[in-house]
Amino acid sequence: MAIYGHITVYGEDHMNTSIRNQIGGTILEILEDKIMTEIVLETAAGKITAVITTRSAKDLQLRVGDRVSAIIKATNVSIGKE
Repeated sequence: MAIYGHITVYGEDHMNTSIRNQIGGTILEILEDKIMTEIVLETAAGKITAVITTRSAKDLQLRVGDRVSAIIKATNVSIGKE
């Protein structure tokens, strides 16, 4: 599953938010670069990939196996067909 839009990853003890599109999952993979880090989650809906700043990933102390929630805020959803 690919979701395009703003995706924020919080640990289990995240703050309350008005965003209703929250999907819990487990971190499968972390691909870290100097500025950005890609986080791959396994969820009941399938795999979701989030891209966050490396600084945020370090501040959250994210590790493979951590239970987290993907908080999704998208202003639109596009459909493409080959």
